[in-house]
Amino acid sequence: MKNNLIEINTLLNGNRISLSELTIEEIGDEHISTGIETPMMPHAFDMSDEEKIRKIEFHFKEIMETMGLDLSDDSLKGTPNRVAKMYIQEIFSGLNPANKPKIALFENKYQYNQMLVEKDITFYSNCEHHFVPIFGKAHLAYISSGKVIGLSKLNRIVNYYAKRPQVQERLTIQIAKEMQEALGTEDVAVLIDAKHLCVSSRGIKDNSSATVSSYYGGKFENEQVRNEFLKYIDLKTNY
Repeated sequence: MKNNLIEINTLLNGNRISLSELTIEEIGDEHISTGIETPMMPHAFDMSDEEKIRKIEFHFKEIMETMGLDLSDDSLKGTPNRVAKMYIQEIFSGLNPANKPKIALFENKYQYNQMLVEKDITFYSNCEHHFVPIFGKAHLAYISSGKVIGLSKLNRIVNYYAKRPQVQERLTIQIAKEMQEALGTEDVAVLIDAKHLCVSSRGIKDNSSATVSSYYGGKFENEQVRNEFLKYIDLKTNY
């Protein structure tokens, strides 16, 4: 549990920590992340998507052949290309800033100054330590500072940050920070309730557990406001 505490504090403070005392396996099992930003190489987008697809296709073919699979089989021969396109165009499309959703705000003409909650947003992501799925529900809330956001845009923000190799704590805070920047207010809350296949399908193989992470900013740091949010979402793990 010590490492989990370090992780949460690190994300909130925006600093990085040294992992020199942890083994590679410990890092994966403890779901440690080294910062709020997704770790990216400086020249991550020098190649076009088409070039990346061709390169991944080549290397994934080698992985399959190394495992002894016969790629001359009709069912398998298209798999390297399908996986490559899936990685770039779908499940890791959130790595590319070009895919970031355009956020349109509207004047709060109704003068609605209470909490607005968008709950049960389904998302699918992937653990950056084993590249296996994380899936669950995201619950978002904000209190308007004069602007409101289209409800579908909240779903798109969740989807954008989920579509990359992730750690749940980082995903939670990336969504919250994006909401704060877009809405011009600190008064946001994000709670994610998810299952990790790196826990249920490998390692400890615990299929019954779920992971909950949260971020509370501005007025949501007040216990009464936070409890109102939690009452609205009525958290249940029913997926």
